[in-house]
Amino acid sequence: MRAIRRILVAIKEPEARPSAALLKAAQLARALGARLELFHALTWPLYANSDPEFQDLQTRERARVIRRLEKLADRLKVPRGRQRPLQVSVAAAWDAPGYEAIIRRTTATHADLIVAGRDAERHVAQPLLRFTDWELLRNSPVPVLLVKRGAAYQRPVILAAVDPAHSLDKPARLDNAILGAGGTLSRALGGPLHAVHAYGAVPTEMRPVRALNAESAAALNRKLEAAAFKHCDRLLDRYEIPKARRHLLAIPPADAIEEVALRLRADIVAIGAISRSGWQRLLVGNTAEALLDPLPCDLLIVKPPRFRSPVPPRVSAPRYQAPILMG
Repeated sequence: MRAIRRILVAIKEPEARPSAALLKAAQLARALGARLELFHALTWPLYANSDPEFQDLQTRERARVIRRLEKLADRLKVPRGRQRPLQVSVAAAWDAPGYEAIIRRTTATHADLIVAGRDAERHVAQPLLRFTDWELLRNSPVPVLLVKRGAAYQRPVILAAVDPAHSLDKPARLDNAILGAGGTLSRALGGPLHAVHAYGAVPTEMRPVRALNAESAAALNRKLEAAAFKHCDRLLDRYEIPKARRHLLAIPPADAIEEVALRLRADIVAIGAISRSGWQRLLVGNTAEALLDPLPCDLLIVKPPRFRSPVPPRVSAPRYQAPILMG
């Protein structure tokens, strides 16, 4: 993972008090020495109109939002001690849908990380999930930290979900990106980094099918387990993750990640996402999507290297940016 030098925070409600996502983004920015930008997408259904009064309405509304964002930025106080000051800028743009606006701003400013919050712990309507949080996670060219908890990080437990066997045609370099991202946050926040891997096993309690009886199934499972440990050791040794922090389970990936995350009381789960479309997405599904609601902790979604976002980089409206130096 490339160094995190710029963090974009997606602000959903400029009228509100600083959100958990904003406060955690500020904590990360201070720890990493990164610049922070507060961005809000104005997504009202507007239409092209040359009427000066209409254009003035847009200008005034954006200026109002900018003022609100600046107030939020002003509330990010420098903590006590010797921690470095925080560099913050604010921006707002008329652009829609919201997830595309965030991605376009990320591309324009060369941000290295997006931090976003969720409105509620669980989504009731699946279509809402697909067109808000998930679309941002699926299409973002940079890692996205989806904040679900409110408390500040205190030596957080970070769990990286890896697949060194590269099942489901998963890119081999994605594991390195996941571990690199998890390691970056682990070092910055001073918390331990764990890794989890789920591998397939053959059921042993079933009627014999051809030559596969319970005994041969158990022998096959021992081979699968040995191969899983070998793959994991080869990968995780490079990242100096202790044996005690390596978790291998012979259950489906989403179940394994959720089980280990709950057992460890993980604060952040780092997981890879592969953008699929059409029948592939319906057939294969996506572990990251399946975990958005069940996991109570924050999620760090990482893409394969050289991933290209399908969101067009068009500029829908002029953007305002006001740098603020705090401290």
